[in-house]
Amino acid sequence: AMQEICNRLAQEGKTPLLFTLDDKLIGVIAVADTIKKDSREAIRQLKNMGIHVVMLTGDNERTARAIGAEAGVDEVIAGVLPDGKESVIRKLKEQGKTAMVGDGINDAPVLTRADVGIAMGALGSDAAIEAADIVLMDDEPLALVDAVRIAKETLKVIRQNTVYAILIKIIVLGLALCGMITIKGAIIVEVCVIVLAIVNAAWASKNPA
Repeated sequence: AMQEICNRLAQEGKTPLLFTLDDKLIGVIAVADTIKKDSREAIRQLKNMGIHVVMLTGDNERTARAIGAEAGVDEVIAGVLPDGKESVIRKLKEQGKTAMVGDGINDAPVLTRADVGIAMGALGSDAAIEAADIVLMDDEPLALVDAVRIAKETLKVIRQNTVYAILIKIIVLGLALCGMITIKGAIIVEVCVIVLAIVNAAWASKNPA
């Protein structure tokens, strides 16, 4: 009967703690991590960005799968001890670029191993913050979505400005070789390229995708 109770609690995403006295079971207490109110929405938005969301935890399989299903993640990897998380990240990296989000001292080595380590700064340990590439000062899950969106938008603007600059410089070089543009004209074009890059970046910051 107690085994059935423990199994039911685990399926509900709870970890049962059994208490005994003189080798006799006297009670059970169930504990559970609570999912933040914005977690489901944050995971939904990350998935819409084409990101495969994995929950990596030391919880038992049943508990982890229940929480993972509630949160809406793509994959659950459970029963992983702190020193085993690094090997899991190494395997995930074989499938593509990997970002790890953590806040505990045990997460520090994993944050370093991932391509991008993200620490939840407000409640995170100093070790995790030191090891991370990005520190979110707000522990709300949607802050992670904002960080990913900003990073994607920044890379897009960098690529745009690079393409614009190279194309314009090639055109100016061709005109110069044909004797159709003076040094003064080339300098003016160079200034225009710089202004174009600034305007493009400012426009993207005011009109995020």
